[in-house]
Amino acid sequence: MPLLRPLPVSTVLVVEDDEILRMCAANVVADAGFMALEAANADEAVAILESRSDIALLFTDIQMPGSMDGLGLARTVQDRWPAIKIILVSGRMELSERDRPANSRFFRKPFSMKQITEGLQDMIRSGEVQPARGLNS
Repeated sequence: MPLLRPLPVSTVLVVEDDEILRMCAANVVADAGFMALEAANADEAVAILESRSDIALLFTDIQMPGSMDGLGLARTVQDRWPAIKIILVSGRMELSERDRPANSRFFRKPFSMKQITEGLQDMIRSGEVQPARGLNS
């Protein structure tokens, strides 16, 4: 019997300054069937994005310290890596569709694991996110 090749797994970059929340978000991403990478701020996220070609989706908190917040990071990603889709989350503010980058979604904290899982999977099903490609593909 021929061996079946596993489907490629999309890579999601989780950016959150609070370590516990970052770990929780990364677990949600992994439980949804994606590979999670983690960054504590926008500068770390940009360094990761510059060094990898397999990131399909950015999952970022909006309120973060550093050179830019999550919304600034999302806009940078939209400009530099337009194929990467974006999920923005916040517990302190609301974001209208007009205020967020194209190909992005907004979830208010606290969000449920089911809500994020469905959002990620829906983005995959609708073609908003393509399967991740390896560094050498």
